[in-house]
Amino acid sequence: MAINLDRTLLEEIGLGSLPENEKTSLISHIYETLEMRVGMRLADQMTNDQLDEFEKYFEAKDDAGAFNWLETNFPNYKQIVQDEFNKLKEEIRLSAPQIIQAASQNQGQSGTTDPIDSGMTPPIPPTPSTPSGSQIQTPPPTTQQRPNEPPSHPPYQPPNQS
Repeated sequence: MAINLDRTLLEEIGLGSLPENEKTSLISHIYETLEMRVGMRLADQMTNDQLDEFEKYFEAKDDAGAFNWLETNFPNYKQIVQDEFNKLKEEIRLSAPQIIQAASQNQGQSGTTDPIDSGMTPPIPPTPSTPSGSQIQTPPPTTQQRPNEPPSHPPYQPPNQS
């Protein structure tokens, strides 16, 4: 099950008229948000031992091992990805008029503002390292910090999907 994050998706959710630089920023934001939400849902279902086990794949930067581990331990993870993607699409579709309005207001101003910031409150900022036109093959979850523990490492960085 592949989820395509590209300009076709933006057309589908009512954002095809955004300027090109805004489209790229929004696609990056969608990718990062989807990754975070899937990671949080899966991490919520994991025991501390499972979190530790999965974290080993993350620390080793072993994406293939992480996917294999997910398929073995959470055979429904692909459905979780699809569910979260559908929810996110609908949230953005409902905010599309505000996003377009904010982008058109920012068009003449110096500097650029992420259009989604004006239309809805994003859970995380976009990152420039996320490719535009990404295809997601169901990302491994972001390792979630356990209560009362300091973060052990930075969030998961997906491999380039270009």
